[in-house]
Amino acid sequence: MPPPTSLPMRVMRRITLAANRLRRTMTLGVRIAVRSDDGGILLVRHSYMPGWYLPGGAVDPGETLAEAAERELLEETGARALAPPRLFSMYLNARQSPRDHVALFCLEEVQLGDGPPAGLEISETGVFSLDALPQDTTPATRRRIAEISGAAPVDARW
Repeated sequence: MPPPTSLPMRVMRRITLAANRLRRTMTLGVRIAVRSDDGGILLVRHSYMPGWYLPGGAVDPGETLAEAAERELLEETGARALAPPRLFSMYLNARQSPRDHVALFCLEEVQLGDGPPAGLEISETGVFSLDALPQDTTPATRRRIAEISGAAPVDARW
């Protein structure tokens, strides 16, 4: 059973999104699809929202998209990229904000860590076969995995 989403985290997220809309700022995030040697995919479960996701997060000031993808991968899973990640596609995430964009990277050469570093953000990581994803893998994550595997065309909307 996924951990419950805390009320303070949901409230802060809504306040942040509302403030960004008022300021008309564009937000930019990254996700990274890491494939294992046997074809599995690395997913994370956050402590503050339900479901399984591709690792990722916000791009920090002064950081390239690829640097953000590698940093988020390390922070959320303990895994290190052994080669530069490859940009797969860019998406508009209008469910978050009409100005939110997500860059999706792919990475095959990786040194997997022992799981998420100690912290509050990630509660669990796992490598899953594409035909045996956890039941509560988010719909957007399932769509991205289908696109990456060639089972579905790329849709520019997250």
